Amino acid sequence: MVRPRKRLWVYSEPNVTYFKPRGIPMRMLKEVALGVEEFEALRLKDMEGLEQAEIGRRMGVSQPTLHRLLGSARKKIAQALVNGFAIRIEGGNYTIKRRYLR
Repeated sequence: MVRPRKRLWVYSEPNVTYFKPRGIPMRMLKEVALGVEEFEALRLKDMEGLEQAEIGRRMGVSQPTLHRLLGSARKKIAQALVNGFAIRIEGGNYTIKRRYLR
């Protein structure tokens, strides 16, 4: 039996949830889907510059799980940039936290 997935904590959902290459009609685009929890992990690591241990604490996950999230998100973004795919941010298994635990 598979263990149920743990819900991750995110501060808020992103304001912008779709990015596409300019000049390519929507009907011709392929997409990659980035989960909200992958987006949050990227935001905290690459934009805020936090250490993985702190991010794991804020999101309520282990460091190996966070490492997997970051790797998955970065691979999807690289695939979209290299191949000209759109990026859609939606879904995932998360709970919105209004403030981080200290």
